[in-house]
Amino acid sequence: MNASSTPPLAGTRIIELAGIGPGPFAAMMLADMGAEVITVDRPGGNPWAVGGHGILFRSRRHVAVDLKSDGGADVVRRLCADADGIIETFRPGVAERLGVGPEDCLERNPDLVYGRMTGWGQTGPMAQLPGHDINYIALTGALHQIGRKNEKPVPPLNLIGDFGGGGTFLAFGMLAGILSARAGHGGRVVDAAMIDGASALMAMFHSYRAEGDFIEERGANLLDTGAFFYDVYETRDGKWVSIGAIENQFWAELCDVLNLPDAMRHDHLDSKRWNEYRVILEKRVAEYDRAELNALFEGRNTCYATVLTMSEAVEHPHNRARDTFVTIGDVVQPAPAPRFDGHPPTSPRPRRAPGADTTAVLGEAGYSSAEIESLLADGVVDSTP
Repeated sequence: MNASSTPPLAGTRIIELAGIGPGPFAAMMLADMGAEVITVDRPGGNPWAVGGHGILFRSRRHVAVDLKSDGGADVVRRLCADADGIIETFRPGVAERLGVGPEDCLERNPDLVYGRMTGWGQTGPMAQLPGHDINYIALTGALHQIGRKNEKPVPPLNLIGDFGGGGTFLAFGMLAGILSARAGHGGRVVDAAMIDGASALMAMFHSYRAEGDFIEERGANLLDTGAFFYDVYETRDGKWVSIGAIENQFWAELCDVLNLPDAMRHDHLDSKRWNEYRVILEKRVAEYDRAELNALFEGRNTCYATVLTMSEAVEHPHNRARDTFVTIGDVVQPAPAPRFDGHPPTSPRPRRAPGADTTAVLGEAGYSSAEIESLLADGVVDSTP
């Protein structure tokens, strides 16, 4: 095994037009793998990109450019000349009006991969409409299926649209485009739409539906809390545990651990018995505190885990052993993923201020000191001391 310490995307340069949510998440994924990501902020920073976005903007260099100024677009196009890709999260047509659309940037660099992150996509009757994660996953069928039987749909934070169907698919598309460009096929535009990515995440359930094994009703299927052996249960001390004992061998072991009635051992997949057996399992779990259940299940070959809070997850022995979380600048955050050869690919750096690297980045792009001073004086770019 060749255990290289060089991050897999070392030598890759990405220009990121700062946005919120899925765009920064995709850029964070690329930066975590060793790509050099240069974030183009507006002077003073984006007021929407504060608060919960600090970790998403880790490991970047930051320049501040006024894209509405006469020379702002040219600065971005010039940065693209030596880049592998660029990411933007505007509504369709906005980048073109600002002079930093695909044609503008690929004219400067024909091998550039231009990543576009939207909710509805670049085309279609809803392309120009606003929306958020909850709206995008609503139109894919995903939101309809999440929730308990006879209750309303439950938004799963913004994990499916923004990050799973959005940022992750954008990062994948950027890498596919960069590989294609390096193979001599030229640059291309990545139309990453959250509605498309979230729909792709539902592929397995479309397969079940086509085979007649899926009911379009919440809480009635194998993985949506319909099955009593794939659900969460409350313990005696008011905490929660998760059980996912689908396969026969795992279910049999769970029956052994909890000393469940013999009648439950052989027909747990019979959906006609699910409601009856759920009551029995609820009562049995409720006889124990969470710590007692943890002790019972420790080392047992079944599918059981405690439902942890975010702060508890940071301290769990398994997560600590794998360094699943890291502390950067006094902020506890997820470590880069996935890993290579058992080691995280990079050590993240804290987010820097908008414009913190303007002078250095422009100098590397070929701007003279006089040109940089002129851009600063004209308000085209900004530099944070």
